[in-house]
Amino acid sequence: MQAIPETDVDEAPTAQALIVVDVQSAFVSGTDAVPGHKRLLSAVATLLENARASGVAVIFIQNDGPAGAVDEPHTPGWQLHFTPRPGEHVVRKELDDAFDGTSLNDLLSVSGIETIAFCGMLSEMCLAATARTAMALGYGVILPHDGHATYDVPPGPGGSEGVPAHLAARAAEWSLGDEVTIVASAGDVKFARHQAG
Repeated sequence: MQAIPETDVDEAPTAQALIVVDVQSAFVSGTDAVPGHKRLLSAVATLLENARASGVAVIFIQNDGPAGAVDEPHTPGWQLHFTPRPGEHVVRKELDDAFDGTSLNDLLSVSGIETIAFCGMLSEMCLAATARTAMALGYGVILPHDGHATYDVPPGPGGSEGVPAHLAARAAEWSLGDEVTIVASAGDVKFARHQAG
């Protein structure tokens, strides 16, 4: 596999939907916040502002963690950081892949969505799993480099070194393969309503 280049802004496709994955209070505030959470929140805010201004579909994914987890349903950490507006959807999930056992694909297909911008966390887990399924289902996927985050990877077996969060996030981009469109920043993502034809 070749390196995934950053796509030039003028060449990037246009997104007809924004999916915000697991941007929940526990992961962006307090002691459990991901490294670089302020940068992530700024990028997600930009994406939300631009998506809403364009009138495209906005879908929030909300993880239901197990009992005792920081994202256990109906606990403070489980709450979405950004408040959905009327007409925006919240899809709750229990697995990494937000398409698995949910209404997400139905929400997208009924609106004729073809290309989706993704943001959120964790880069190598829920975000990557959901983006990978989206591509397998035939959707185009746009991922801004500053629009996702994860935690530091601790040292592993055999004396392997830990991996800083920003490098783990970059590796997650790489893992999505050649079909994903990666742009440098949230402000580079273009949005436009799907035109039925």
